[in-house]
Amino acid sequence: MKRSLIACVIGLASGVAFGAWLPETEARPVTDNLHGEQVVDPYRWLEGDNSDPTRMGQMTDEVATWTDAQNAFTRETLDPLQGRAVVERRVRELIESGSMGTPRAYGPYTFYSKQLGAQAQPVLYVASGHGGNGNGVASGSGGTAGRVLLDPVSVDSTGLTSLDWYTPSQDGSLVAFGMSRSGDENSTLYILETETGRWLSDEIPGKTRMSGWLPDNRSFVYSRLEDINDAYSRTTAIHVVGRHWSQDPVLLRQRAVEAIYDGLGKNEDELAALATTWGPGGVPSRDGRWLAVTYWTGTSSNDVWVADLEAYQRTGKLNLVPVLIGAQGRNAPFVHGDTLYMQTYVDAPNGRVVAIDPFDPTLESWTDVVPHSRDAILQGYSFARGILAARYLDDASTKIELFKMDGSPIGPLELPGIGTASLNAAMDRTTAYLRYESFNEPDSIYAVDLATPTAPARLWDRVDIPFDGSTLEVRRVKYSSKDGTEVGMFIVHPKGMELNGENPTILYGYGGFNIAMDPFFSTTYVPWFEAGGVLAVANLRGGGERGLEWHQAGQLDRKQNVFDDFIAAGEYLVNSGYTKPEKLGIMGGSNGGLLTGAAVTQRPDLFAAVYVGVPLLDMLRFEKFLMARFWVPEYGSAENEEQFKFIKAYSPYQNVEPGTRYPATYITAGENDTRVHPMHARKMAALMQASTSADPEADPILLKVDRDSGHGGGKPLHLRVRDTTDTLMFFMWQLGVLDSESR
Repeated sequence: MKRSLIACVIGLASGVAFGAWLPETEARPVTDNLHGEQVVDPYRWLEGDNSDPTRMGQMTDEVATWTDAQNAFTRETLDPLQGRAVVERRVRELIESGSMGTPRAYGPYTFYSKQLGAQAQPVLYVASGHGGNGNGVASGSGGTAGRVLLDPVSVDSTGLTSLDWYTPSQDGSLVAFGMSRSGDENSTLYILETETGRWLSDEIPGKTRMSGWLPDNRSFVYSRLEDINDAYSRTTAIHVVGRHWSQDPVLLRQRAVEAIYDGLGKNEDELAALATTWGPGGVPSRDGRWLAVTYWTGTSSNDVWVADLEAYQRTGKLNLVPVLIGAQGRNAPFVHGDTLYMQTYVDAPNGRVVAIDPFDPTLESWTDVVPHSRDAILQGYSFARGILAARYLDDASTKIELFKMDGSPIGPLELPGIGTASLNAAMDRTTAYLRYESFNEPDSIYAVDLATPTAPARLWDRVDIPFDGSTLEVRRVKYSSKDGTEVGMFIVHPKGMELNGENPTILYGYGGFNIAMDPFFSTTYVPWFEAGGVLAVANLRGGGERGLEWHQAGQLDRKQNVFDDFIAAGEYLVNSGYTKPEKLGIMGGSNGGLLTGAAVTQRPDLFAAVYVGVPLLDMLRFEKFLMARFWVPEYGSAENEEQFKFIKAYSPYQNVEPGTRYPATYITAGENDTRVHPMHARKMAALMQASTSADPEADPILLKVDRDSGHGGGKPLHLRVRDTTDTLMFFMWQLGVLDSESR
C-alpha cells in the first residue's frame, strides 16, 4: 500500500514552480605558482579568513551572506517540488520507527542506545542482567527491562547535543561518555553512576575519546586535544575519577615524535611526516599491566609498541618497546594477560592474528592464532572468555570464525543470513550480542553463546520498520573496469523489475581508506524502492573489500583507478539494461564526495543527477585545512612536485570546464565540520554555477551548507528528516520519478 501511494502521488506531480533565483558569485582570481605551473583559483575568497585555516570558525561576514543566499536558492528549488509532503511524511514514519546500537555487557549490566518515535537523539539505556531487550521487555532469559540512563534532550532541549560515545567501567558501576553539539564532534567527557544516574563532577574538554578503564574501576586511559582548534595536539593520559583533568599525567603526546622514535634513526623529514599523521594512541590491558601503543604512519598503516604500565606507575617513565615498525596495513594490538595479540598484514595480505610475548616482541617470537586466509579478508577480532572471534569479509559479506586462545579452531558462528554482522563480546563471559543487517533486512540484534556456536541465535531486538524487505531483489554482479580489473557491485531493486533501460537508478560508492562497502539497510532508500527505483553499490578499489592490495590500488598515483571503477559501474548499469544516462544518478559523501565530484567532471554525459556530500574537492589545497593533512598518505600533497601532477589531473575543482553541460548537482556541507572544511563545497558550487551551459532551472547546481551540523553525525531527528527528504526529492525530480513536466 505504501509503495502504491508514493508511486501514485509522485507520478501525478506537476512541474516545479520556480520562484528561485540563482545567486551570482564574483570571481576574484588568485594565482599560485606550483612547481613552475600557474594555477588560478577564481573563488579563493569563499574559503573565508585564511589567517589560520587549520582552525575552525573562520567564516567572514561576506561569506556568510553568500552562503545564506545559496541556501535560500536551494530551499526555493527543492521545497516547491510537488509530492514532497508525501515523501516527507513517509521519511518521518521510517526514521521514527527507530534505530539502535549493539548492546554491551559490563558486570551485572547491559547497556544499549536506542532512538524511538520522535526522540531527537538516541537515548542511552541500561538493563540489570542480560536478558532485557531494547523494547523494554524481558526476553525470556530472566533479564529485566531497560531504563533510561542518559537522554541528551534532557541536557539540551534543542536536540542539537548528541551522545558521541560511551564506555562503562569494567564492573559497569560508572559510565564515561562524550557529548558534543551541532555535529562538531568536539566531545566533552563526563562520568555518571549507573545505579543512580548521577553525574559526577568530572568534565574533560578537548575532543575526547576513551581508550579503556583500568581494573580499579576508578581510573581510565583516554585521549584529548590540548588545543581544540589544533588537530595535531592529541595526547593520551590517565584520569582518576574526582581529579581535575589538568592534573592527569600525559603518557603520549603527538608532537613528541622524536621521543617515541628515539634510536630508530629517523631523519628530520621522516619525523616531520609522522608528526602530521593521526599520531599515537594507547589501549590498556584489562588487568592494567600493559599499554598497547599505536602510532599512525598513514591513513591505514601504523607502527606498534608495548609499554609496561606497572613500571610506569613505579618510575613515572613510560618505556616504549617496539613491536612492529614500518609495516604496511592496520596493525591492531591488544594485550590479554601476558600475551600481546595483534591483527597484522605482515606476511599476510588478507590479514592474520598473531600472539606475541610482550617481554620479547621480536618477529621470530610471533605465533599464528588466526592464520592467513586466501579466500576472505580479516576485518577484525574480539575476545570472549577463552574464545577469540575473527570477523571476515568474504565477497563483501560477513562470516565469523571462532578459535580457542591458542589458535585451535572451534568453527564458524551461525549467522542469520548473507549480510553484514558484528559482534560485541566481553572477556569475562561467553555470551555476546550479534548485530546483523542486509540490503533487504533491517538491523537486528541477536543474543548468542559463543560456547555453543551452532545453536540458533536468539532474537534480542529488531526495529519494527514499516516496510517489507522481501519485496526487494538483491543481486551481486561483477564488471570490468577501464584497465580490465574485475570489480564487484550490489544491485537492489523491487522484484519483477524489467531491464528495459528506463529504471531510475542511484549508484553509490566510496573507494578509500580501506573501508569496505558491506551490505547495509537504510531507511533512506525505502521511499526510493517504493517509487520503483534501483540502488547500486560498487565495491571500488581504494576500499577494504579485497584486503590491503585492493586499498593500495586506489591510493596516491593510483587514485584514478577509483574513479575509473565508478564510471565503469555506471556504464555497466546502462549497458545491462538497468537504466540510461538520463535516469542515472550518483551519490557519495566525504571521500565519496570526492568520488562523485571527480565523476561529474570526468563524465558529465553519463549522469543526470549528482549528489556530492561533505566533500573534498580542491585537492591542491585540501591538506591546509582542519585535520586534512592526516590524509596526505591517502591522496598525496600538491607540495610534492610529482604528486602535484597526478592530483591536479583529477582534482574536481581544477577540472571544471566552462561551457560544459553539467548534470544537476546537489552539493552539501556542514558549517561545524571538523574533518572536511566547507570551503570545498562553497568553491565548487560557485565554479560549477558559473561554468555550466545547462538550464539553471532544469539542471541546477545546488548548495546547502548546514549551520547546525558537521560531517554528518549527531544530527537531531528533524534535520535527518529534512536532509533525507531533500536528497530523495532531488533524485526523484531529476531522474524522472516525477513526471516529465518537472524537468
